[in-house]
Amino acid sequence: MSGAKLILAIAIWLFVGALAYAASLQVQPASLDVLAPGAAATLTLRNEGPRPINVQIRVFHWSQIDGEDRLDPTEDVVASPPAVTLEPNTDYVARVVRVAKQPVVAEEAYRLYVDELPEATSSAGRTIRLLVRQSIPVFFAAPERSPAAVEWSVQKQAGQTILSARNKGDSRLRISALSLRDKGGKTISFGKGLVGYALGHSTMRWPAPRGSGGLASSGSAEVSGQGNEGPIKAVAPILAGR
Repeated sequence: MSGAKLILAIAIWLFVGALAYAASLQVQPASLDVLAPGAAATLTLRNEGPRPINVQIRVFHWSQIDGEDRLDPTEDVVASPPAVTLEPNTDYVARVVRVAKQPVVAEEAYRLYVDELPEATSSAGRTIRLLVRQSIPVFFAAPERSPAAVEWSVQKQAGQTILSARNKGDSRLRISALSLRDKGGKTISFGKGLVGYALGHSTMRWPAPRGSGGLASSGSAEVSGQGNEGPIKAVAPILAGR
């Protein structure tokens, strides 16, 4: 084997080994949705790796300000326990509890961070360790909340295309496989997987990927995607840039 091939083989081995460690922390389900009067949900953590790992669980209030996600510390929702050691090939159940006394109004959004903590001392020698963070959406909702009601718009800013979703409803809209198509047939894809959320009574913005080109400077564009309640089909006006 040549020197270049040997280096490539070692790099691949290290990369695969790192991925194996990175995949050791498994968290289920991928999101939590609690309907009032319920105030608690459970999360299953599993260590698929060969040795114990230390895990920390934190909860943040999730909002969207100026078109961007914002996470703030909160005492309204707690995780129990906030930290745990997971033994290999073992499941562990954690509880997520809303402890706030006031009733849920519409829908409250939180993000649960499940972090693998670094070892105090490393006995792995030169082994590469990639620590894992799982981000789990958590929603507490009132039964009478209204569904998502999203108004879309497109804006051109300094030559960049920005898609905005203004949600006037109480409930969030989970968005994946999002794309735009103008009257001339020009298409911009924002990704085939999960793009993000438009939280209730909030506005979220997504800039078009670099190198995707631009849409027409006026008129409208078709919005296509997949939401948590079914396909997304809408028309977005193209607004004059600022």
